Amino acid sequence: MARILAVDDQKEIRESIKISLKPDHKVTTVESGEKCLDSLSRDEFDCVLLDLMMPGRGGIETLRDIAAQYPATPVVMLTATKDVRLVVEAMKIGAFDYLTKPADLEELRMAVKRAIEKGALERELNRLRAEIGKIYGLPNVVGKHPAMQEVYERVEMVAPRKSNVLIIGESGTGKELVARAIQQQGPLKDKPFVPVNCAAIPLNLVEDELFGHERGAFTDARTSREGCFEQANGGTLFLDEISELDTGSQAKLLRVLQEREFKRVGGSETINVEVRLIAATNKDLSKLVEEGAFRRDLFYRVHVVPLRIPPLRERKTDIPLLLGHFLRKISKREGIEPKEISPDAMEHLMNHKWPGNVRELENMAEQLMALVRGNRVEIEHLPGGVVEQDRSSMPLQEMVLNGQMSLPDAVEEFEIETIKRALILHEGNKTHAAKALGLTRRVLGYKMKSIDEIG
Repeated sequence: MARILAVDDQKEIRESIKISLKPDHKVTTVESGEKCLDSLSRDEFDCVLLDLMMPGRGGIETLRDIAAQYPATPVVMLTATKDVRLVVEAMKIGAFDYLTKPADLEELRMAVKRAIEKGALERELNRLRAEIGKIYGLPNVVGKHPAMQEVYERVEMVAPRKSNVLIIGESGTGKELVARAIQQQGPLKDKPFVPVNCAAIPLNLVEDELFGHERGAFTDARTSREGCFEQANGGTLFLDEISELDTGSQAKLLRVLQEREFKRVGGSETINVEVRLIAATNKDLSKLVEEGAFRRDLFYRVHVVPLRIPPLRERKTDIPLLLGHFLRKISKREGIEPKEISPDAMEHLMNHKWPGNVRELENMAEQLMALVRGNRVEIEHLPGGVVEQDRSSMPLQEMVLNGQMSLPDAVEEFEIETIKRALILHEGNKTHAAKALGLTRRVLGYKMKSIDEIG
């Protein structure tokens, strides 16, 4: 049963509201703005019905206090005045709706119903924002290694500002997690955060993805569509793997960052945007600039505050901490007991090179929680790639020269491990993995099939 607070200086109005809503709601009535605020300070209400014209603290003044102190509580104004300006002012301050006195009974009930639904939605959004803050806030970027402490310091320094940030790190190091932490720690935490994986956008769709299109702009454009810049307006746009943009798209991106305006594909209207850009890359942008693959002027735009995330192999002392974090998170989500890692198994994990970084470690934690019976993880439970790492830690060349492996076997193992790592680094994208390996996608598919047959 929803709780309604009715505020009116006329007793007959208060009693009428109480009688009208009492069957379905618990109604509290007070006769002044002062008593309204006193009631709100002591109890929680789902909706306030507030008279616009009252002696003493008037409806407008009371509404301002409610909007400032209890923003999630919807207010429906009750007015007998014909002064439209007061009604407009009330709506600008934040009133959900207004009714003319004497209010029609059905109209009153519908207004209260809509206000209660709006308040419930607002509370749910606040709850979700709090949950997102817990998930993506800085405390959840796990690691105690000195290199990670530097990351934390940089995040805390840059988060309160609106400067563009470039996050540099290998695939799987958690670049998007850090980007979200920057947003959640800063003034834009309640604004949109729009992530875009530039590596996953086909070349002919980059402009459409970033800027949107108007109806009829091309054959399949049956309706207009907002691009990522419009979706992120007022908030943060996260461009992951920005180095994958072609030079034509880079030029269009540079113009938006400079002018803060753009036109949709096929459109003539200029759209103004205010967006904080956080970009990320797993490549050396300065080297790409020298090679002519990345625009120098765009580099200076995005490289305002650089932030490097170390790969997991450079902070192996964080492995037990990270693995414990993932195991606890999974156990809480699944409602099962977490696993403990035996010392011998942990030694193997510490010796592993982790080419897929933190993402690879988290995926392994999921695998262990799903497949290991009992609560203790031993060496035999670890994935084959981790266990074989001890043997492969010796360079293949040395193993061949020592007679521990034949040259053909060493060449085959090198090819297999390199293909596997390329796929991990490019998150399973065969097209990008093939490009990195200097192969066609068809040849890569053939080699992957051969690897599966061997395995």
